[in-house]
Amino acid sequence: MDNSLKLHYEIPGDDFALAGEASSNVKKILTQLGVNPAIIKRVSIAMYEAEINAVIHANGGTAEVEIDSNKVTIIIKDEGPGIPDIELAMQEGYSTASEAVRELGFGAGMGLPNIKKYSDNFEIESIVGKGTTVKIEVWLKP
Repeated sequence: MDNSLKLHYEIPGDDFALAGEASSNVKKILTQLGVNPAIIKRVSIAMYEAEINAVIHANGGTAEVEIDSNKVTIIIKDEGPGIPDIELAMQEGYSTASEAVRELGFGAGMGLPNIKKYSDNFEIESIVGKGTTVKIEVWLKP
């Protein structure tokens, strides 16, 4: 791949039926490109977690995905309430998800820790009252 492939997705807010469609689509594309299944799994998990976070906490957002010969870069932006304490939010099990969201099986507080675990490079910027941007990179080659 000399050129990079750029994809854009709108992440719908509060719609758990559609949540995960963007990461599922990226998974299909990576499979068609012949990317190593172990890498596809890492990209899928990290992107899905970020996507679900945008649905749960921010009424949706956008996902920009760039696939080139070296890596997959995913930037998920939302205009939600923001994260007042990123260090706290990064702790496994910490969650601000509502009871209704937890009853659906989401909001266990593993989203951000899982994104970090499955990505090679993870950055998060959040401004309270403005929103959050998560950048995920997964290398295609060791």
